[in-house]
Amino acid sequence: MVVAAAARPQTAEALSKRASMLRDSLQRSQGNTDGMVTILGSFDHRLSALEAAMRPTQVRTHAIRMAHENIDKTIKAADGILSQFDLARRLQAEAAVLKGPHEDLESYLEAVDLLKGIVRFFSTNKNFKSSEGVLNHVNNLLAKSALKIEEEFRQLMTTYSKPIEPDRLFDCLPKSLRPTKDDPDADPGNAGHSEHPSKSLETAVYRTPTLIPPRILPLMNDIAQQLIQAGNQQSCYKIYRDTRGSALESSLRKLGVEKLSKEDVQKMQWEALEAKIGNWIHFMRIAVGILLRIGPYCVYSDLKTHILLTTQVKLLLAGERKICDQIFDGVNFNKDQCFAELTANSVVTLLSFGDAVAKSKRSPEKLFVLLDMYEVMHELQPEIEVIFEGKSCSEMREASLGLAKRLAQTAQETFADFEEAVEKDASKTIVNDGTVHPLTSYVINYVKFLFDYQSTLKLLFQEFETGSETESQLAVVTMRIMQALQNNLDGKSKQYRDPALTYLFLMNNIHYMVRSVRRSEAKDILGDDWIQRHRRIVQQNANQYKRVAWAKILQTLSIQGAGSTGSSDLSSSGVSRAMIKERFKSFNMQFEELHAKQSQWIVPDQELRESLRLAVAEVLLPAYRSFVKRFGNLVENGKNPHKYVRYSPEMVEQLLGEFFEGQQWGEQKR
Repeated sequence: MVVAAAARPQTAEALSKRASMLRDSLQRSQGNTDGMVTILGSFDHRLSALEAAMRPTQVRTHAIRMAHENIDKTIKAADGILSQFDLARRLQAEAAVLKGPHEDLESYLEAVDLLKGIVRFFSTNKNFKSSEGVLNHVNNLLAKSALKIEEEFRQLMTTYSKPIEPDRLFDCLPKSLRPTKDDPDADPGNAGHSEHPSKSLETAVYRTPTLIPPRILPLMNDIAQQLIQAGNQQSCYKIYRDTRGSALESSLRKLGVEKLSKEDVQKMQWEALEAKIGNWIHFMRIAVGILLRIGPYCVYSDLKTHILLTTQVKLLLAGERKICDQIFDGVNFNKDQCFAELTANSVVTLLSFGDAVAKSKRSPEKLFVLLDMYEVMHELQPEIEVIFEGKSCSEMREASLGLAKRLAQTAQETFADFEEAVEKDASKTIVNDGTVHPLTSYVINYVKFLFDYQSTLKLLFQEFETGSETESQLAVVTMRIMQALQNNLDGKSKQYRDPALTYLFLMNNIHYMVRSVRRSEAKDILGDDWIQRHRRIVQQNANQYKRVAWAKILQTLSIQGAGSTGSSDLSSSGVSRAMIKERFKSFNMQFEELHAKQSQWIVPDQELRESLRLAVAEVLLPAYRSFVKRFGNLVENGKNPHKYVRYSPEMVEQLLGEFFEGQQWGEQKR
């Protein structure tokens, strides 16, 4: 307890000393702080004074820097102004501008661009004292240069818008279709027959003819730009339209394209018109596209000749479209309208002939050329849509479609005319030998040609029919034509006095119809039912011929009840020798008459001819053999037996082999 009491005073004293020391430290720290505050306040005062002293210097420095920048800008602006004045002074030599661009077009156009730059500069900087004078002078020079550029455009277009010669167009053909160089005057159709040209049509490369040299086109584009920018759109439009339109028309004239009216077409002989129509089809494909198919009527006998004529100036309109697009590329110009107008006369010339044919008097022989014309119009329509694109060319496209519809309408009406003409054909031509009538072969060939146009006919029928009707329409039309022919043949058969020849005539003609159908594409359209039905008609007429022609002579060989026992005793047989002699004489006379007459008749089909002879032999020879065997002994023992039994069965069979050969009297064998 005493120790604890003694320790307390010592602890308190120590704490007191420490507190005193802490107060002294705090007082010294406060003094230092007050000193630092005083010093810092002195620095702030000095800095404020320094800043106030430097402010006028900073203002003067900034002003000097701004003045320097303004001087630089002014110098640059002055340089620009001086350069424009310098350009204006250098271009004030009016003689150079008035001289025109003919000698150096590119430099001239560059000078014009510089003048336009001067105009733009001074138009936006009109506060210069000399701006107005410079603008007036430069604008005056630009007006004069525009006239010179227009004249240069006219001169270039005239120089390079010559009609293209047909011979030059051979360069556009594939090598396989070009005439040989060794004989330039040779018929191109006689070249290269080693390969059929139609085989390479799809892969052949045809080049568009060069109507204007490629090096000239960029210059023309620059000139067109200048003219349009100068406000001379109408002049540019008229120059281009007139020169190129005239060149196109001249090119077509060199190929023989001519404008014919309905009256001109009506006056032409068919052969001449057919040739004109053939050429028209060539020209249409020449002007727009390429040859795809040859019609059966074609006046050219050689396919390659046809292709050469067709492709000599192929794609003329496409070539015109190409250069029109190139010359006015990037130019604010209605090039579609310009192209439509420059090609208008040429297209009208081509289409007007087709229109004249469509409106001319219908006749059966025109059907195939109408189909060819319709086909080429339908075939080329997609290309026409491309070449004559745009609203400005809508009349061209509509005119083309309109012609296709008129051709289709005329072709369909011609179908009806042909059917009626076949049924009502009143020609007095009689085939005395009973062979195939010219009308039959004409109609069958006509129908065969129709089937060469199956795809075209389906397109044509679609112009007027819808749905599945188009598939059966060709069959319906063909059946009507065949029925009309059959009706007419029935009428013609009645002109024969000999009923046997009537049936032979019908048999020959209907058999010709059946055989032709079986050997052509018509069998797929008319069908097996039609073929079988008409084969039965052929057989019916053959049976009728056999019945009518041979009934009488067979009756001669048939004696009711005669010789039933086979006895040679006249009394027991009930047949007199005189009757037998008369029957043999009657047979000889009838057979000779039949041979004389029917060996002049004709069954042109060998298989049918042999079949008919066999059918006759099958009824005649057994009857004759039986008659000779049964009654020949009645006359052989008398006087002049050969007078009665003139022909052995073998001789009769041999003579039957001469029937239906069309022999003349002097050729007949006995």
